[in-house]
Amino acid sequence: MLRRPARDRVALAAALVLPPAVCALLLPFRSWMSNTNAALVLVVVVVAVAVLGRRLAGALAALSATVWFDFFLTRPYERFAITKSADIATAVLLLAVGFAVSQLAARTRELKVIAITDDDYLAQIHHTARLVETAAAPDAVIDQVRRQLVGLLGLNGCRFEYGTLIGHPPRLLEDGSITWGRRRWDADRDGLPGQEVELRVRRGGRFHGRFMLQGAPGAAPPLAARLVAVTLANQVGVAFASVSPVRA
Repeated sequence: MLRRPARDRVALAAALVLPPAVCALLLPFRSWMSNTNAALVLVVVVVAVAVLGRRLAGALAALSATVWFDFFLTRPYERFAITKSADIATAVLLLAVGFAVSQLAARTRELKVIAITDDDYLAQIHHTARLVETAAAPDAVIDQVRRQLVGLLGLNGCRFEYGTLIGHPPRLLEDGSITWGRRRWDADRDGLPGQEVELRVRRGGRFHGRFMLQGAPGAAPPLAARLVAVTLANQVGVAFASVSPVRA
């Protein structure tokens, strides 16, 4: 299974390569296949890329699909020009649907809906997301998530640190795994490490702080619970991003 950085690179490459390749495969059929049907085929390509990668890959696939749809499948062929109003409307819809699908796929993956089957997990995410929408400052969201993490992961305690990173404690990653130094900690077999585990809060490439998780003896939260914990931390990042610098 591809790790996240490698998977992102594959998705970006696919966003550039797959749309023109599929358009080239459709060339023998363009004389009798409607452009609407051809656009639907390209939407499937955009969906596949969006599911594999992140928002950027999906958006890039949508843009690439629209450009090569124009070049290969609309008259005049092999030119970046569209003369028929129906083809223009199809190209615009292809671009709009492609962007929308990429955003939905990224949002679904962000919430880990597929991996989370427990209704209580989903309820916790929903409750925190509602709080993010109404909270005037991130502090209320931090306090809510801190309490949720204690119950969710079976912790003895949990605190939030603002500011720069200090030390190299074990870290809970986006995919629910835990690393300690350069090695991966088997949380399913060994439970949480015997010292505090950091769960970083980022948004838009900016570091806002981290939760420090103190596991109870014998605490071994399942992967689904760890993924929910990551999603809740991401909601704190949304809370930071949604307020102005003065209010923050």
